[in-house]
Amino acid sequence: MNSSRSKPIKLNPVTRAIPKSTFQPLPLSQQLEVWGWLALNSFGGPAAQIANMHRMVVVERRWVSEERFLHALSYCMLLPGPEATQLACYLGWLVGGPRGALLAGWFFVLPNLLFMLILSFLYLQIGQTPALEGVFLGLKAAVLALVLEALIRLWGRALKTRRGQWTAFFAFVGLFFLGLPFPLIIVLAGSYGFFTRKNIPLEQLEPAKLLPETPLSIPEELLYFEIPSSARAFKTLLLGLLIWWLPVGIFALLGFHALRDIGIFFAQTAVITFGGAYSILAYIAQQAVEVYGWLKPLEMLDGLGLAETTPGPLIGVVQFVGYLGAFRLEVGLSPHWAGFWGAVLTCWVTFVPCFLWIFLGAPYVERLRQNTALTHALASISAAVVGVIAQLSLWFALHTFFFSVKSAHWGPIRWLEVSQIRLGAVAIALFACVVLLRFKWKIVPLLLVCMGLGVLARA
Repeated sequence: MNSSRSKPIKLNPVTRAIPKSTFQPLPLSQQLEVWGWLALNSFGGPAAQIANMHRMVVVERRWVSEERFLHALSYCMLLPGPEATQLACYLGWLVGGPRGALLAGWFFVLPNLLFMLILSFLYLQIGQTPALEGVFLGLKAAVLALVLEALIRLWGRALKTRRGQWTAFFAFVGLFFLGLPFPLIIVLAGSYGFFTRKNIPLEQLEPAKLLPETPLSIPEELLYFEIPSSARAFKTLLLGLLIWWLPVGIFALLGFHALRDIGIFFAQTAVITFGGAYSILAYIAQQAVEVYGWLKPLEMLDGLGLAETTPGPLIGVVQFVGYLGAFRLEVGLSPHWAGFWGAVLTCWVTFVPCFLWIFLGAPYVERLRQNTALTHALASISAAVVGVIAQLSLWFALHTFFFSVKSAHWGPIRWLEVSQIRLGAVAIALFACVVLLRFKWKIVPLLLVCMGLGVLARA
């Protein structure tokens, strides 16, 4: 530990917090080492990324306590957007102040942006060859196994009560059979948990600890802290909204209508993405494919497969959607330049809110954690997310296993009609499920083997 952080400092007698004027962030070299390592090793979705952060920050570096880590994680679970990215921002904020939050968050995002730009360009440049089709066939089968793993992992965590199980069931029915919009599902679930909170003991909703308590190397009172105030919150909100929406406004003023629409859509999506990447992909796929026509259903699966092969948040698949949408629809630029700006703009409006929520809400975290109403609302939303992921799993499975998938309706009820099964995809998906769930394969070997099997199946 840096010796300069061990000097006795006079604390605020009321808040027991270190004054901002005397706060000394961790050395930049230590922050770069940790966030850089996490940036290049953040495969496997949010669960694996959160586990990596826990091991590095709590177990190995011992920057924060187990309790403080869980406080931060619980707050991030309340927020819309990718919780792993927000957790990185929050931890960076604790040990490095606002600059530390910016460093941790953008280190977590930028490698994903760079890789997705390259892969999106190659995807459109190379075209659909038999070998490439085999690669994506294997990727889709592996992605299906990963989604199923996420569903199984969340099942026991979120469905602790019969009420939660019914919430998940109705969320699945509402999305798959009634076509209800995802934001409405979240609002209904959160409201249900909020207004029925007196019927469920709070101890049933408390999260389990990830690992036993770890001793600290930095006194907790030396972590960064700002006393919350309405004036500070107003300034933070105003500046954050300006930075968030400025690029969208610039493209709108320049007359790039496709880029404007992409920016507006993903900026709106950023505030309704409760439950992580898997839970929002069904909504994004529905809007991008059926409403805007930016890409085809199988291309959405291809994009998710590409996102699984890159480090960083899985929600980075939206950059692929933004690239293809701008590539095909923006008439004011050359196609690939339009795609480049579409991906960059999508990344910007998706991840800038992560920093805004942390800067705005971090000083209020302790107060929020004391609020039992919010805890119950979050538990109900988490239960609904299980139903959303179940719907997404079925959607992926049908589009992976069958050549033709069409929508059919009977009054307000809808379903999908399928034909021409892909036996190779079914076999690879079964293999992926076995080695992932039974033998606990890592994400990278799983993807590589499945891609190889896909090439063989298409040969």
